Amino acid sequence: MRIAIIALGSQGDVQPYVALGKGLKAAGHVVRLLTHENFEGLVSSHGLEFYPMEGNVQEIIETQEMRELLEKGNFLAITAYTAKETQRAAIKWTQTGLVACQDMDLLLTGVGGLYVGLALAEKLGIPLLQAYVFPFTPTKAFPGVLFPQSIAKLGSTVNWLSHHLIRQIMWQGVRTGDALARKQVLNLPVASFFGPYNATNRHSYPTIYGFSPSVIPKPSDWQNTHVTGYWFLDAAPNWTPPSALMEFLQGGPPPVYIGFGSMGSRNPEATADLVLQALAKTQQRAILLSGWSGLHKENLPDSVYLVDSVPHTWLFPRVAAVVHHGGAGTTAAGLRAGVPTIIIPFFGDQNFWGQRVAELGVGTKPIPRKQLTAERLTQAIQQTVTDQMMRQRAANLGVKIRAEDAIANTVAVIQEIENRRAA
Repeated sequence: MRIAIIALGSQGDVQPYVALGKGLKAAGHVVRLLTHENFEGLVSSHGLEFYPMEGNVQEIIETQEMRELLEKGNFLAITAYTAKETQRAAIKWTQTGLVACQDMDLLLTGVGGLYVGLALAEKLGIPLLQAYVFPFTPTKAFPGVLFPQSIAKLGSTVNWLSHHLIRQIMWQGVRTGDALARKQVLNLPVASFFGPYNATNRHSYPTIYGFSPSVIPKPSDWQNTHVTGYWFLDAAPNWTPPSALMEFLQGGPPPVYIGFGSMGSRNPEATADLVLQALAKTQQRAILLSGWSGLHKENLPDSVYLVDSVPHTWLFPRVAAVVHHGGAGTTAAGLRAGVPTIIIPFFGDQNFWGQRVAELGVGTKPIPRKQLTAERLTQAIQQTVTDQMMRQRAANLGVKIRAEDAIANTVAVIQEIENRRAA
């Protein structure tokens, strides 16, 4: 089949779909990946056909307004801000997608590209396969990812309603842009006020989830759904670690990894100082990711190594614990490595993963970014490096995740779709 994948968002959002695209290509499918222009190198380095979509999430996150919103963790305010950017891009994304998907047999998308994907699938008459990396299908088993999981005590109906509320929050933020794209580009009627979700079932194709059933077991009310395991993107074949990084890793006990991915801070120097205080108090070596977060520190102690970028799948098995923002991909890499996790959630599904890590006993309770102090981080680091039962549980979970063949599982689901089409 000829398969188009729409992957929009940060690098952490895009990487699982690159991994999935590689697996589909290896199975003989023709794969075209539509994503932001700044990820051309990422896509091309893994041998996939790249098709540029306007926008750069890094630039949005680096604005002062967005940094302040992220630090406060107000999801509604963040959604309103990003919705403005999405509405500006909706028409261009739809124009690009209309050209890129003309000759495709199947469209695959996650949450980031869901609404443009639904519109394109309707216009072109091709099936759309939903492929998500966090729970998005309503269930009575647990609350939606934007809610404290403690509301589960209110009952299964509240759980189910919370998922629908999340869908409405996301849809209402992009509804105006979606309507303009449908009318001006696709000559389609606008979607329902409550969203085009009924269209997702139009072809009765399954929904696939790229996370481990050992982390989130499939709920009994998820019909026609496959929980395949995490879609990991390993380092590109030509990637080699810097010699200085190897020397640091070999120069002492395993360090703690600390990085917040694409999450920014209003005062990155203060964040760096906070982190260094906690490391000094715990006497831990560390690898500190600068990345998009703006974490830069002059005259670092010899016990701290600053790195701009390094594949998590390569690095995490070599560290003692991981401290991060709780993005789905970063969380997955830490769990796969079998080391304890400390999640500092900023917004979105990050707190959900932090709560899940704590429930599994493979990490500490999450520390929301706005509540982060040197003292709290010190206590969390100390717990992850000294709690042997936590370390063993993390190691055991890592063994289970590494045994999963998620890409092959997903390719098999898509192969079944092709068989149905052929029949």
